[in-house]
Formats: sequence, structure tokens, C-alpha cells
Amino acid sequence: MPQRVFITRLLPDPGLSVVAAAADEVDHHALDEALPADEIRRRVVGASAMICMLTDAIDATILEAAAQGGCGLVANVAAGYNNIDVAAATRLGILVTNTPGVLTEATADLAFALILAVARRVVEGDRVMRRGAFTGWSPFYMLGTEVSGSTLGLIGPGRIAEAVARRARGFGMALIHHGRRPAPALEALGSRPVALNDLLETADFVSLHTPLTPDTHHLINASALARMKPTAILINTARGPVVDEAALVEALRRGQIAGAGLDVYEREPLMAEGLAECPNTVLLPHLGSATRTTRGAMAATAAANVAAWLRGERPPHLVNPEVWEARAVKGTADVGRSGTHGNT
Repeated sequence: MPQRVFITRLLPDPGLSVVAAAADEVDHHALDEALPADEIRRRVVGASAMICMLTDAIDATILEAAAQGGCGLVANVAAGYNNIDVAAATRLGILVTNTPGVLTEATADLAFALILAVARRVVEGDRVMRRGAFTGWSPFYMLGTEVSGSTLGLIGPGRIAEAVARRARGFGMALIHHGRRPAPALEALGSRPVALNDLLETADFVSLHTPLTPDTHHLINASALARMKPTAILINTARGPVVDEAALVEALRRGQIAGAGLDVYEREPLMAEGLAECPNTVLLPHLGSATRTTRGAMAATAAANVAAWLRGERPPHLVNPEVWEARAVKGTADVGRSGTHGNT
């Protein structure tokens, strides 16, 4: 039977070209806007694979429709995959893939840009100049925080945290980190593993790089913020719900911490009430991977995952490899063009 790939949103090249060459048919929602869930649920039926975005909530009902209609793979155009019910996909025998690695450097660049922008009040100063409010230099005017020689605390050691650490070394920053697993790459850069509370109490900059899981939801809450230095700055380029935004607004208003730089939000695209009015913040619209090179590479990686699946090969970036292994045991992993993409 023909192999059809459903793409939920406008996909940049070279990703689209890779999919078009691999599939018999491509159902591409070629607009840069999110589809309603019921439309995704309807259009995935009969597709061999689906490419989705982090803005798509791929829940159990969509996955059940996908499985019943013969879809065997969901390829997320993101490194994270908290928008997909992976447990349901695994139960239904659907492979889930992501795009790790390709957005590491771009996201690390942005994390460090936020560190500098908040510490040196870059956005605040820009606004002063644009409204013609600068009246001249003063030794006490718009004093910020020194980045060089300060301590950077990295929560969630991984590729991006390591890339941020490499940048921090150029500023002579001391490095500490906290995570659930050993981080030899970070330690090789001079970072020291510490308990979470020790990191919060010690770091001048706390930078979040952890995935969103039940354990990390609201990891940075009122209690965590209370442990931070009053001169400390929080940076989040990971996932919005890692931070309790209402608690952050309160901490910023009270001067409990010095500032925050955010690229992601708890109820994106919305922000917590009062956050926009906090002058000691830099707020970006989820730009971590937003370079032409990186977004193209993400699309190409997602497409490569799909193309491998359509050829009957193991997709290179599996989130739930146990599904592939189960298929291999049952002799159904080599799907090729047999059309056996459904739940087995």
C-alpha cells in the first residue's frame, strides 16, 4: 500500500525534500500555524508516519487513531518530547523520535545571550535610549552584575549544559552542576557536581537545561527561589513548566532574586500575570533553536527518522527503542514497503 506521511505544520527544507523523496504521498499542512487536535486526529489516519512540532499536543486519543489507521512512527521536530504521550505511543506500538544534538549550539548561544543581557541590563538600556531618556553618564547609573569570575550553576547536565559551560569558561566563570546522572563531560570542563540546594545557594547564575518530567515540573518553585542569592539571576531555555512562574513573579517583585532571562513559559505562548511588568527580566519568544541553520537541521533530522522507518531501517533517534526491539522480536521491524506499520 502507498506510504503516506502527514506533516502537521510548514516544514523547512531540506526536511520536506527528504520526506518527499522517501514517501509515496505527503500530506503537508503547509502553513506556519498549529492545527487543531481534531484535525490532526483525522488526518493521521492512514498515514505511515507523522511529523509533528513541539506545539502539537499528541495525546493518547491522537495516537490511538494513528495506530488504528496504520501509523507506526511519530517524528517530533524538537529535542524534547513532552508534547507527546510517549507511554501511550509505546503501549500502542508506535515509535517516537526526536531531533537531539542539532540545536545544542544555537540554544547554548541564546542561554549565554540571556546571561549577558540580564546581567548587564542590555534590554533595559536599549529602551532608555529608544525613548530618549538617557541624560548622561553617571558612576551609579544602571549598574549590573559582573559575569566574568562569577559562578554558573547548571541544572540538568547534558549536551546544551555542556555547550553553555564551554562558553562560560571563556568568561572565567566557576562551574557547578546538578543532575540525576554523572556528567563526565562537564567535569572535564572543570564543573563540580553538587546537591540542588547547594547549587541554588551558591550560584550567581542558575541556568536550567533539564527535560520536563513529573520530577522536574516546578523544580524551581517558591522554596527553590528562596534559596537563591538576592543577587542571583535565573535563566530558563529548557521547558517553561520547570519554573513555577507565579512564584518567580513574586520573587522578582520582592527582590528575592536579581533577575531572570526566559525563553520558555509555563503556559506558552502566555506568560504569568505580572511577568511582563518586571523590569529585571529579559523575555524572549522561544528562540532557542531559531537560526536558519538549526531549524533546517531539525527538520532534516526528523525527516531522516521518517525516511529510515519507511525503508524498514531503525530510525536513528528513537525515544522509545523498546518498541523497535519488540517489533524485531516479532519479525515486524523490517517494514520496508510492506505496509505493516500498524500496532503489532
